[in-house]
Amino acid sequence: MDERGPLCVGIDPHASLLADWGLGDDIGGLERFSRAVVDALADRVAVLKPQSAFFERFGSRGIAVLEKTVEEARAAGALVLMDAKRGDIGSTMSAYAETFLRKDAPLFADALTVSPYLGYGSLRPAVDLARQSGCGLFVLALTSNPEGAEIQHAVRSDGSTVAATVLARLAAENAGADPLGSFGAVVGATLGDLSAYDLGINGPLLAPGIGAQGATPRDLPEVFGAAVRNVVPNVSRGVLRAGPDPSALRSAATRFADEVRAALPSR
Repeated sequence: MDERGPLCVGIDPHASLLADWGLGDDIGGLERFSRAVVDALADRVAVLKPQSAFFERFGSRGIAVLEKTVEEARAAGALVLMDAKRGDIGSTMSAYAETFLRKDAPLFADALTVSPYLGYGSLRPAVDLARQSGCGLFVLALTSNPEGAEIQHAVRSDGSTVAATVLARLAAENAGADPLGSFGAVVGATLGDLSAYDLGINGPLLAPGIGAQGATPRDLPEVFGAAVRNVVPNVSRGVLRAGPDPSALRSAATRFADEVRAALPSR
């Protein structure tokens, strides 16, 4: 982020975006869309975040495109954050972890989004393999969707909310890491003042919601407070809608990165 700018750009091939780009909602359109984003941005954006679901819907051929997208993005120097939001228990969670976090796996990524809502302890196979492989996790904590509040703001018997418990567990994972641990939280940039929560987890905070969902880079200091230095701002449609022209994609990404840089204190 210091070298390339503080921005994570999603690779989200929505059917509507494919249509906007003049592409078919088919495997050919998916492949051309993904390659165009990687070619335009992977050598200059800090993080690219493919959304696995938009590739999975095309079956095995879509997964093959995702594998190639990850490989080429990492080869160009971008960090790849796989947005798959996996969460399960036992051997099933281990299998999900091996899919994305084992170094020789076809879909190996630098980090993976995971869901803790089968209990934070259910994530242990992913935590352990991430440590072993030298990559990281982003754990859903305070998401921007309205439905999330019914679970995330629920109060436990000890008086803490579920979201606060997730944040505390992440802080424990990152204890002693310098300058930051590799276990981050997903915290929506659209949520407003979060001063009731301790976001100082000594790890990165993935902040979706900038652009199409209504948040702006100027909102980040208010939402994240003292933890704003550790924010990884995510923009997807706000950049992707500028395509398919490569120069327009690069200009959109640069504009958002500059706006974020101006809004954040010096790192």
